[in-house]
Amino acid sequence: MRRFLSPLNMTAAVALALASVMCISVTVLSGERAYELHPYYAAEPSQVGTPIASVATIYRDWPRVKSPSYSIQVFMWWRLDIAGRDLDLVKDMGFGWVKQRFAWRDIENIQPGSYNWHTADELVSLIEAKGLQLVALLDQQPYWSQPEDVQDPNLNGPPVDYNLFGDFCHAFSKRFRGRIAAYQVWNEPNLAREWSGAVPNAAKYVELLKLCYQGIKTGDPKAIVISAGLAPTGTEPPIAIPHERFLREMYAAGAQPYFDMLGLHAPGYLAPPWVSADEVEADLSLGGNRWMAFRHVEDMRAIMLEYDDPAKQIAILETGWTTDPIHSEYKWFAVNENQQAEYLAGAYRWASSHWRPWIGIMNTIYMADPDWTSDKEEYWWAISLPNLWEPELRPAYYALKSLEK
Repeated sequence: MRRFLSPLNMTAAVALALASVMCISVTVLSGERAYELHPYYAAEPSQVGTPIASVATIYRDWPRVKSPSYSIQVFMWWRLDIAGRDLDLVKDMGFGWVKQRFAWRDIENIQPGSYNWHTADELVSLIEAKGLQLVALLDQQPYWSQPEDVQDPNLNGPPVDYNLFGDFCHAFSKRFRGRIAAYQVWNEPNLAREWSGAVPNAAKYVELLKLCYQGIKTGDPKAIVISAGLAPTGTEPPIAIPHERFLREMYAAGAQPYFDMLGLHAPGYLAPPWVSADEVEADLSLGGNRWMAFRHVEDMRAIMLEYDDPAKQIAILETGWTTDPIHSEYKWFAVNENQQAEYLAGAYRWASSHWRPWIGIMNTIYMADPDWTSDKEEYWWAISLPNLWEPELRPAYYALKSLEK
């Protein structure tokens, strides 16, 4: 799966206030909800969706993690035989978090309400045994849930009935209550290829996010809900919606009460992580677009403040630099392995020095999937090489291991 599209300190004063409590009672499976949505903190609709210059109104005591928290994405679903080895490598690196996809279609794959928990149970238990915190990515709809006219059934995309995803989120969080620290709700919904090939729609994503948030919180009220990582891009519809516009449209659609952390993606392009978005925008040799700077995260933080949402942390759900020499869409911004190591370590140092306390989880891509080969573009972002038996580690692994955490 291609990660990114190719191109065509502040400290906020915070006023704490209790939210008005919205009592939501809905009943889901076959016309009846399988659970009741109990009251939890949420904003009045009239208080969200409009840029506010006043002192912040905070709707709940938003959960926070160590700033930053060190995470890396792993691929263990189909490789339980070497999962323990990769988790040991993560621990040896001094990272305390991992991100793992739990594809909806692999768990509720036959029909609504029919769950196969075997692999999920094994993975959660193994991560627990290693003393690591987990970000569970929930996406990838079952084939039975799709609209009949879906453009490409193999693409990530929303179900015909969004309540079905809410049900899955509830069943998942209820089963693993107290055992999974955080959930990521979907991936890159501002890209058509992550929205069944259709034009991305922020309001529709907010509807999906809301139902999953309600499902997770009624299953495990203490779990952290992270909105989908947005792909940084300037590409317009129908292929994508620029990430800054998409975030503003999310706020306008009432997203604010329905995520605990804002999810972003911050891949590195040609510029080192300490180079500002202004500098990248002004330098064609670095790409000439603000979103090509790792520090475009600061632009997204500014949008959160614009919409009176300063209390939440940001989770960078994907960051890395590619060394890809073969894929034309990526090799133009490829760096060498020593630069990849320097820039990745530098990204964590920048965040630790300049983005505390509002930066939360920072997730590197990737510990390699053992089945990847060099024709996969993801292979070139990884800080390890695919190997079923003996780990082969790139310089970036050792650079991240050497970081003071």
